[in-house]
Amino acid sequence: MPTSTEDVIRALYEAPPEGFVAGRAAAIDEAKRAGDKETAKRLAALRKPTVAAWLVNLLALRRPELIDELVELSTALRSAQRSLQGEQLRELSTQRRQVVSALVNAAQKLAVEDDPGLRTVKLPMAEVEATLTAALAEPDIAEQVRSGRLVKAATYAGFGEVPRPRLRLVTADEPDELDEDDDEDEDEDVEAPPNPFAVAAEPERTARPTALEERKRRAAEKARQERAERRRELKRRLTTARAAEAKTRTRLERAEAAEQEAAHAVDEIEEQLAELERQRIVAQAEVSRRKLARRSAERDASAARREVGDVEAALEDLDADEPDQ
Repeated sequence: MPTSTEDVIRALYEAPPEGFVAGRAAAIDEAKRAGDKETAKRLAALRKPTVAAWLVNLLALRRPELIDELVELSTALRSAQRSLQGEQLRELSTQRRQVVSALVNAAQKLAVEDDPGLRTVKLPMAEVEATLTAALAEPDIAEQVRSGRLVKAATYAGFGEVPRPRLRLVTADEPDELDEDDDEDEDEDVEAPPNPFAVAAEPERTARPTALEERKRRAAEKARQERAERRRELKRRLTTARAAEAKTRTRLERAEAAEQEAAHAVDEIEEQLAELERQRIVAQAEVSRRKLARRSAERDASAARREVGDVEAALEDLDADEPDQ
């Protein structure tokens, strides 16, 4: 019996796909009984593999050394392509076809060993070949193949650059992030900065501010009030945005759970279809067997009728040859 989560996952992807849904459900129930919610959630996110993906997984899990050879060959092919080594590239291309063909045959053999009944079933070996060919060309696909947890076959259309991430230009107009612990009214009590243009008062009288000084003072006061109002507005927006984020996070979790439930329903239907297909194949085989039995019975009946006719004719001849008494 599997002793760890990794062992459970390996067993699920190594077993034939028709038993995946039931096996996953049993593993989830066991994790829940053990109180391991994280493992139960991880198992619930697993997707049922297609038959082609299962064949590749069998190869990766039971014959990993063959997948290692495939990865080494893919590295040599890319190196030859970059250096434009024509002769080496031709040799490696021939080797590639031979390796892929050998891997396809090995995957089919493993499947038949696992379930001898598959010997008479048409398996999607073309999809297996396409996936292995894609693994030769694309390192990411090769790593997925090596993991033994493919859920569907892969294809490769050609070489290309890896897309670059989107870049975002941050300007000085964008506000800095606000600290949650900022005092809401910290700017309310800030005193206006001292007027650098203030004139020292004479002993006898107080200096009156000039018009320019008064305009500067009013502009500074207005700027201070605008900054305080801007900060209050940003904090209100931050509170609203955080509330909206919490709601959308809840909606996202519900949507993910609903998606997983729908995916599980699809897996169950696919399992039922696979079982019906298996029953159809068995029924067709039974029809063929009974048809052969009928034809054999017809031949026996014809032979028996001929024998009856021959015996009756012999009796008639015998009666005709007897002398009258």
